[in-house]
Amino acid sequence: MLTYLAYKLNNIYMSNEFRALRITEKDGKYIRGIENRSITDLPEGDLLIRVEYSSLNYKDALSCSGNRGVTKNYPHTPGIDAAGTVEESKSGTFSKGDKVIITGFDLGMNTDGGLSEYISVPESWAVKLPDSMTTRQAMVIGTAGLTAALCINKLLIAGQKPDMGNIIVTGALGGVGSVAIAMLNKIGFKTIAASTDLNDGNDILDILGANSRVDKSITDDNSGRVMLKPQWAGAIDVVGGNTLATIIKGCAPNGSISCCGNIGSGDLNTSVYPFILRGVNLLGIDSQNCSSSVREEVWGKIADEWYPNSIEQFVTETSLDNVDEYITLMQSKKSRGRVIVRIQ
Repeated sequence: MLTYLAYKLNNIYMSNEFRALRITEKDGKYIRGIENRSITDLPEGDLLIRVEYSSLNYKDALSCSGNRGVTKNYPHTPGIDAAGTVEESKSGTFSKGDKVIITGFDLGMNTDGGLSEYISVPESWAVKLPDSMTTRQAMVIGTAGLTAALCINKLLIAGQKPDMGNIIVTGALGGVGSVAIAMLNKIGFKTIAASTDLNDGNDILDILGANSRVDKSITDDNSGRVMLKPQWAGAIDVVGGNTLATIIKGCAPNGSISCCGNIGSGDLNTSVYPFILRGVNLLGIDSQNCSSSVREEVWGKIADEWYPNSIEQFVTETSLDNVDEYITLMQSKKSRGRVIVRIQ
């Protein structure tokens, strides 16, 4: 049986055919289904990669819905994350057989993405998979986990230390927030989880390692005061808007705040006083386009001392053939935890 499967896979590759999820626009509706494609259909790239695992992110759900802010042209293959093996290389950095991770940049947005047996990308988009990590583990982390790790990395560079006090994490039950709490717990920080779903998520937060919980109203101050009593030593914020303004006002002296999202608002109305009277640091995170050197450094830390084994309990694994039902759940905002997609 294994010999037969190996023969079939090799025959598919030699004939340049592969399978991919395709989103097609028809009469104003966006229809998704698995289609056979040819290697020659892929964009020109330095690396041809046989994808082993991908994952589902909210951007993928938007792309599947025809959101032109994410994907301009259809038909299209979504999937902003991919991990697999280099099959062909025009690169001076990677060779055939190398295991690689691709997250962010334009993958799955306007470049055919990881919900496909093959992708073709520039070498600058790829990072070598750490020796101690599997392609499956890389996709358990994915873009969300990499963003969390980039937030933590910047906090550490700015001088944040566990003995300074608790780190508040907004969107604590979301993709970035949940991984951030688990990683912070792994490396010795205590955390405050802020979320709208605390009554439903206490068990999850206990497993992730959150030390305390607050309702999101605690991070939504409307008093008009320019500063608040210090309530946390630092923060990772995915919300933006008044939540971020409140976190800045309530941060302890010399604390740092990593800002990586705007699910609440892209606006920020605050004053300079927390910065000039308490020395608070506001750190911006760009997980989509950060340099390969930073990605390689942070992926190395994730694979080593930062990998949060606790999140494995919240991972659902599906196949390319069955991914449609999980896209539907994500579009209806009923998806929980990480969904990874076994491609090969």
